[in-house]
Amino acid sequence: MSFECIKVTRSQMGKRKALLSLKLQSFSDRDKVWEKHKVNGELVATHYADSQFADYSRRIALCGESLDFELVNDQLKLKNTWFCRVRHCPICQWRRSLKWKAKAYAMMPKLVEDFPKARWLFVTLTVKNCAIADLRETITWMHEGFKRMSKLKAFPATGWIKATEVTMGQDGLAHPHFHCLLMVSPSYFSGAYYLSKERWGSMWQQSLRADYAPIIDIRAVQKGDDLAELIPEILKYQTKESDLTADREWLLELTQQLHKTRAIAIGGVLRDYMRELANEPEDLTDEVTGEQGEENVLTFSWHGDEKHYILEY
Repeated sequence: MSFECIKVTRSQMGKRKALLSLKLQSFSDRDKVWEKHKVNGELVATHYADSQFADYSRRIALCGESLDFELVNDQLKLKNTWFCRVRHCPICQWRRSLKWKAKAYAMMPKLVEDFPKARWLFVTLTVKNCAIADLRETITWMHEGFKRMSKLKAFPATGWIKATEVTMGQDGLAHPHFHCLLMVSPSYFSGAYYLSKERWGSMWQQSLRADYAPIIDIRAVQKGDDLAELIPEILKYQTKESDLTADREWLLELTQQLHKTRAIAIGGVLRDYMRELANEPEDLTDEVTGEQGEENVLTFSWHGDEKHYILEY
């Protein structure tokens, strides 16, 4: 739908029935994801209500209640809204991922210029599932293990991004794991420098000082792959929305266990290039270039009873 159609519609409509047709998801298919995250946010807010995190409940309930968009080249760009910035808010979690993606794209040219022959590995490091009440202790143990592994002579990475993700296992236990993007020399793939999956697993077990062989996954990033797409993929969330909404008691304990822990770590030579990825983005709105007039601003308000954002008049 073009902006010209909106202006005509505004002049002709005055009834609630007609207004219902102007939902955000029907106006912009690209932005219908807002409604998915808002619905999940309401579920998370309900879980937090009447708990020690009641303040989170109030903040998440108000997050993204009204969205001001600018219409730029027939695309909606978020100009203004109120973000709660609660760690496990589905809307804020999603918006952070978009900002990280933008930062990754901005950082890549300099990184590629300085390390044109670098190769990359996508590594997932796991441990056995743990009780949700033991999550903080388990993650601390994993970080200590990774630190020891990074100091091994055989460890091939000169730089890395490490993101902590926690999912809910089918048994209701917590499944903490690391997603790592490792920068290695091109020589890694030849001769004595190459490490088999078995060798990686042995290194991880040794560094954890575990009495079992943890499951790992190692994948080489192909030369033609877009690295700027892979970076935000491992940073997009710490816990899936489906897990945040599934069980109230699990969420409350997860929140307690992850309080003031860091989800992202940057190490080695990448620290100077990507340190901003480890920090909370200051602005979660879209970047809009050029001067846009107020007549191009469209405001959509959340209607919880209908589970839709609807255009205001």
